[in-house]
Amino acid sequence: MKQVDVAVVGAGIIGILTARELSARTPTRSIVVVESGDLAGGASRRSAGLHFPRGATPRARAFAAYSHDYYAQLLLDHPSWPLFPLDVSVVAREARAPALSEKYLDHARLIRGGSTHPLMNLPADSVVWHGTGCHYADVPALTRLLAGQLRDRVELREGVAVVGLSPDDDGCTLRLSTGGTIRAGRVVLAPGPWLHTGPWKELVAPLGARVKKIIALHIDQRPTEEDPVLVFDDEDAFLLPMVQRGYWLFSYTCQEWDVSPDAVSASLSSRNVAEARELLHRYAPHLRAAATAGRVFCDAYSPDGAPLVEPLDPAGRLVFAGASSGSGYRFAPATAAAVADLVAR
Repeated sequence: MKQVDVAVVGAGIIGILTARELSARTPTRSIVVVESGDLAGGASRRSAGLHFPRGATPRARAFAAYSHDYYAQLLLDHPSWPLFPLDVSVVAREARAPALSEKYLDHARLIRGGSTHPLMNLPADSVVWHGTGCHYADVPALTRLLAGQLRDRVELREGVAVVGLSPDDDGCTLRLSTGGTIRAGRVVLAPGPWLHTGPWKELVAPLGARVKKIIALHIDQRPTEEDPVLVFDDEDAFLLPMVQRGYWLFSYTCQEWDVSPDAVSASLSSRNVAEARELLHRYAPHLRAAATAGRVFCDAYSPDGAPLVEPLDPAGRLVFAGASSGSGYRFAPATAAAVADLVAR
C-alpha cells in the first residue's frame, strides 16, 4: 500500500492546479494525482478556455478576480505558453446596464457605446459595451505544461481508475483499478462531470450538483488577432475568435440536463445545430451557413453557478472540488487555492 499526504483524483485543469498549489505551499508534502483516462482528457480537452473577468454572485466574482490575477502572472512568467489575451464586446439590453456593472469586474473596464463588430448585427433593443481583460487558452496543452512542471515533485498516474473509497478519521484509502491501494491523509476529488459515476457518488449527491450538456459550433470563417470575443450577455452565449485554429467558436447555453459523460455523443445532433443557429441568427445571421461543425460534451453545475469546494466527511479528510458550471478553466486557480486553504485548516 502506497502512503501519501494528499491524493488528487482527476487530472483536468482543476486537479493539476490543485496539486500545483498544494505542492507550492508545502514542498515536502507527498502528493499523487490519479486519473482514470488521459491527463486533460475529459472536460478540459473540450474546453473553450475563455476567461471573463465576471461573476454572477459575490463568490463567483471573488473567484474570477483571483483567477484573473493568477493567469496574468502565469503569462508573465511563461510568455510562450498558450494563453491569448483579447478584448471583449458585450451586447445586452440597455435596461441591463446596472446588472452588467455589478457582474463585470473592474479588470474588464467596460465602456458603453462605440461601433459594433462587422460580424455582429446589433438588435434594436440592445447596446454594446467594449472592454478588456479577457483571454482564452489551449486548456489541454496548458494543463500538460503545468503537469510537466510537477513531475519532479508530484506523482502522476494516468489510466488508473479509483474503484473504491473508504474515508475514516485518520485518512482515506483508495482502491485502484490496477489492484493496488493508496492510503492518503487527505483526498481531493476533482472528477469533472464524472461526479455521479464513481465510488464517491453517494458522498457527492447532497451537494446538489447536476451535469448539463455543453454545445459549441465552429464557424468556418477565419478571425484576426484584432478581433474581440463577442458576448451576448442576455443569452449567456459568445463568439470566440480562435485565431490559432482558424475559426470562430460559437457557444450557447444548451438546456439538456442530467446527462452522463460516458453516454454523451461526441457528434452534433440536428437539434443542437438548429438551436445554435436560431440564436446566431439574432446577432449574426450571415454566419448561419458557416456553422457546420462543432464540439459536444458536458460539465457539472453547482446550484448557484459558483464552484464547489466542500468537505465530504466529518473529519474533513475528503474534499470535493469542481461543479464550476462550464467555467472550470476560468475558476480553476481560485478553486485550487480554496482547496489548499481547506486542507490547511
